[in-house]
Order: sequence, then structure tokens, then C-alpha cells
Amino acid sequence: MATRAQPWQLCWARSSGPVALATGGAASAEGPGRPGPLQDETLGVTSVPSQWRGVQGIRGDTKSCQTASIVTAEASTQTRKHADAEVQTEAPEPVRVQPVSRHDSPRLAAFLQRVEAMVIRELNKNWQSHAFDGFEVNWTEQQQTVTCLHTLSYPPAQGQGMHVTSVSWNTTGSVVACAYGRLDDGDWSTLKSFVCAWNLDRRGLSPRQPSAVVEVPSAVMCLAFHPTQPSHIAGGLYSGEVLVWDMSRPEDPLLWRTGLTDDTHRDPVSQVVWLPEPRHSHRFRVLSVATDGKVLLWQGAGAGQLRLTEGFALVVQQLPRNTKLKKPHRGETEVGATAVAFSSFDPSLFVLGTEGGFPLKCSLAAEEAALTRMPSSVSLRAPAQFTFSPHGGPVYSVSCSPFHRNLFLSAGTDGHIHLYSMLQAQPLTSLQLSHKYLFAVRWSPVRPLVFAAASGEGDVQLFDLHKSSQKPTVSVKQTQDESPVYCLEFNRQQTQLLAAGDAKGTVKVWQLSTEFTEQGPRETEDLDQLAAEVAT
Repeated sequence: MATRAQPWQLCWARSSGPVALATGGAASAEGPGRPGPLQDETLGVTSVPSQWRGVQGIRGDTKSCQTASIVTAEASTQTRKHADAEVQTEAPEPVRVQPVSRHDSPRLAAFLQRVEAMVIRELNKNWQSHAFDGFEVNWTEQQQTVTCLHTLSYPPAQGQGMHVTSVSWNTTGSVVACAYGRLDDGDWSTLKSFVCAWNLDRRGLSPRQPSAVVEVPSAVMCLAFHPTQPSHIAGGLYSGEVLVWDMSRPEDPLLWRTGLTDDTHRDPVSQVVWLPEPRHSHRFRVLSVATDGKVLLWQGAGAGQLRLTEGFALVVQQLPRNTKLKKPHRGETEVGATAVAFSSFDPSLFVLGTEGGFPLKCSLAAEEAALTRMPSSVSLRAPAQFTFSPHGGPVYSVSCSPFHRNLFLSAGTDGHIHLYSMLQAQPLTSLQLSHKYLFAVRWSPVRPLVFAAASGEGDVQLFDLHKSSQKPTVSVKQTQDESPVYCLEFNRQQTQLLAAGDAKGTVKVWQLSTEFTEQGPRETEDLDQLAAEVAT
């Protein structure tokens, strides 16, 4: 029968070798074969070699790789030519001291004492002089003459015998546009006409080939470029319509039109002007005047329509009676408006030229209703506030001074230009420039005392009131056969340019001499003095 050994017996058998007991003494007194208490002991270290590394070593593979062979090259350069240069200043020369000349010191001293008082007196006079006050040296090249830079025309319009009725510069000053129509007698309501524009800054400018051409079903009597949109231009027609075109859209240039309604002018439109809206200065309306006596304000609306927003009417019975006027013809009630100019200082103040020859001071703020039976979708008001002494015939042009709030010019069929003050009915001065009509007058935008006029004798006349108040400073021939010059405009951006249109169907661009573009010292003060001396 087999017996099972107890665990403590096996432990003892394994530890029968030499051991260090915790008690440090001999074997237990209890003797072999008997269990004793637990004891600490130190055993030998047994190691087992790993077979895994050997197996992996047998399976190991040896691999290698090599990049493509590296190509190397060597190059060298050598200049073909070389040059050496040396600079050597001239050998310095010793400075020679000029010997002091021998003067007669007593006589020189006597001379200086004799002239001392006179020299001091002259120096004091020069010091107190104001001859050179405000003088500034100008090193730019001076243009001494007025020269013609361009002669522009549109042959199809000239072939129909059309006149240039109006010219206008766009806001950049690089494009000039003209209207073709007729200003002489005749029924031109069915005459097809044109609006043409030339970009003077474009390379390869062709004087007889405009940059843009718009065909219009009725004669165009007046033009005005938009103040901020370089390609937008408004025009008034012989039929009484007002239209606005976009010259950058040659296929479909028409933006807005008034159409022929009860609101439209019944007579040819004399002039159009762009005006900023009172509450939105970046938005503009078109103001039109005509010989039917109406002054109308139009606003662009949807569907390409110009909508009437405000209107005024000139009625004989409502004209101010501060000056003696000719009695109107029997049955005549409306006063025909032929020209308009707005003040640069008061946006609501404007001057109208009339068929009766008298300028009128008017206001957009007028509230009195006009006594007229002309049909209108808005209430028409009476704008006239003051009547000025008349010309001997209809007034064709008026221009407000950009440098003085009270001064304006008018030109009429009597060949005279009148300089008025807003403060008195009589003109400050009157200049007879022509024995024929005067069709246009414009103040210079840069010279307070300079203005230009277009005459019926084919001249463009330039005045400088600082030099003469009775005769033109320069007169240039626009037409050789004395055909009338109907319109002119200064360029506000390129101030040396002036455009004028004539009855031959041509537009000439004149380059002004320096004397007409550079403001002199105290020129504005001289203009103020001119206005004050006569107005008192």
C-alpha cells in the first residue's frame, strides 16, 4: 500500500543540505520525521536557457538596398575680356593768395561816409514796399499762347448741316461730349440727331470718329454729364423730353426718359442740370428748364422712367416788380426760361435767363403756388424772388461765380455781357463784345477774375478783369467764315482745357495759356472789392 508524503516532509528533504537557520542553532530538537516551525532559508539559483532566440536566428533573413548612382559634374567659367581702369585727379595746384590791392584808405572812407545816408534811405524804402507781397516763384514751363489741341467732328451729323448745340466734360475731365441739333429757325422736331463723346486720353484718338455715338429721334438742345458717374449724361430734346444715357453701353445706352406726358415740357428744353438730393447728397436729380416757362425736377424710377418730383412755373403776374419791364403781349402768361445757373454757395438759389431779357433770382425753397393752368401731376410753385435789369434781347446764358456768392454773368442777343450782384437790379458793369448774338458765357473754375464768352461772329473771347474791364484779353477764331460759336465749357479737372462747339458741327478743344490758369496774388480780394464798390 502506497503512502502519500506530507508537504512538510518534502520541504525538509529538499533543505537537508547546508542552510543558515534563522535561529542560528542546530537542528530542531524534535528530530527528523517531526514537523518543526517555519524557517527562513536561501535557495540556489537555477537558470533555464531560452530556445526562442535560437529559433529566430535560424529564420532571420539578410537584406540590403542601394540608392541610384549619384551623378556629379564639375564646371568652370572664365570671362573672356577684362579691363583695368585708373582715375587720377589733376595734380593739385597751390592756392595763390591774391595780394591785397593798395587802396587809398582815406578817400574810400570818405566816400562810404558820403553815401551811407542815401543807401540806408533806399534800403528802408525797399523794406516798406509791398510790391512783391504774395509773389511765388513758379518753375513750371509757361504756356504763352492759346492753342487748339483738337478739332473734333462727326461727319454724318455735319452732312445733315447740324450744329453743335451743347458741350460737356465728364467728371474725370478726360471725356468731352457734344449734342447735335439746330438753333436757327425751322421745325426740327422730327430731325434725327446724335450725342457723341471722345476720350481725349485714349491712344489713337480719331478726331472724326467718336468713342461713343448715340442716335436720338429728336434734335438734342443741351447736355450735362453726371457729377460723379463718368459715363452718365442727361440731355434735353427739341420735343421737350429729358433723357439720360449711359455712354459705356453702346448697344443699349438709354437709362431713363420722361416720355411725352402732361408733365413733359411743351417747348424745346433749354438746359439740364444735375442736382444733389437735399437729404441724400450722393443721389442726384435732373433739373430742366424750357421756354414753356416750367422748371422741373426729375428722379430716376423703375422701368427706365424719369418721374417728376417737383415743379415750378414762371408767370408774368407773379414776377417781382422791383425793376421796370416791358409789358407782356396780350394773352401771354408764361415767361420762357432760356438758361439756368446755380449758386456755388447756396444749393437752393439759382438764376434764370428769360426770353424777355431779364435775369431772375429764384429759389427751390419757394412755397407760393404758381398761378397757371398748365397740367401737372405735382403742384407747381412760383420760384422768382428778384428781377434784374434786362438786356436788349433774350438772355441765352447765365453763369454764377464760383468765388463770390453774389456775382453772376449773363449774355444775350444784344451782344452784351452783364456782371450783376444779387443785391441790386442794375448791372455792376456791361461789356459789348459783339454786334451779333452772344450765345454762352462761363466763369473760370480757377481764376476769380477770368471768364469766357462765345460770340455769333465765330470768336471765343477770354477776359481777365484784372487787366481790363472793357475788352477781351485774348480772342481766338473758332470758325474762319464767322459761323456762330454756340457753346463752351471749361474743364474743371484739367483746367487748362476749354471746349467750344459751333455752327459748322465741330468741337474745338483749346489749351489755355498760363495767364488764364494761375491765380494771381490777392485776386479773390480784388473780386470782393469789385462787388463791394458798386453795390454800396
